[in-house]
Amino acid sequence: MLLSVQNLRVKYGNIEALHGISFHVNRGEIVTLIGANGAGKTTTLLSIMRLPPPEAPKVIEGDILYEGQSILGWETHDVVRKLHMDLSPEGRRIFGNLTVMENLILATYARKDGEEAIARDLDRVLSLFPRMSERRKQRSESLSGGEQQMLAVGRAIMTGCDFILLDEPSMGLAPLLMYEMFRTLKKLNELGLTILLIEQNAKVALNFAHRGYVLDTGEIKTSGTAEELKHDPEVKKAYLGG
Repeated sequence: MLLSVQNLRVKYGNIEALHGISFHVNRGEIVTLIGANGAGKTTTLLSIMRLPPPEAPKVIEGDILYEGQSILGWETHDVVRKLHMDLSPEGRRIFGNLTVMENLILATYARKDGEEAIARDLDRVLSLFPRMSERRKQRSESLSGGEQQMLAVGRAIMTGCDFILLDEPSMGLAPLLMYEMFRTLKKLNELGLTILLIEQNAKVALNFAHRGYVLDTGEIKTSGTAEELKHDPEVKKAYLGG
C-alpha cells in the first residue's frame, strides 16, 4: 500500500470539512474521488500534500501514511522532494508571465537526480504533449485552457514525481481536449505513474480509474472498483445521469 488515509478529520477554523475519511492508493493504481462541489475532495488533496493553514485545513484527528510512515509532521517541500509526490491543482496555477519552458524548468529546482534525469523527463513531457513543444517559447498566459492544463500536468512531472494528485484536470476543456488529456494520463500510468484523481465528470473518471471512492459532505459513502461504482444504482442516480 503506497498511501493510506486513516480516519482523517480536518477543520478550516471552526468548520469541520472531513469527518473521519479512510481510503488507500496502491502503487501503480489510478484511484478517483468523486462527489459534488463542497464534498471535501480538494480539501483531501491539500491535506495529503501537507499544505499549511489557511491554504489547507488543520488535521485534528487521524493519520496520513506513505508506505507505512506518518507524514503528518512533514513540510510540503519534503513531500515533493522525498516522496516524489506532487499536486496538479485546480485552476492550473501556472506562472503566466513565464514561457512554457521556464514553467517546466522551474519545477525542477529541488531535484537532486542530475541533469540527465531532468532531460529525460523533459523529453517525455514534450513527447506526450506535443503542443508544449510547439509553444515552448510562448508565454504561458497566452495558451488556451487545454494547453495550460497540459502545462500544469507537465510541470508536475518535471518535479520528478511518480505519484501525482490531479484536481479537476478536465475543468474548462472541450470534449476533444479532455479525452486527449485522459489518454495521455493513461499512458503515464502505464509507464508507472500512480494517480489520485479528483474529477467532476464522474463518468470519465470511472472510465479512467481502477478504483474509486464517493465522497459526500466530508464522508466516504461508498467505494469499489470502477466497474462496481459504474453499476451502483445510487452512484448512477447521483453522478452518472441515470
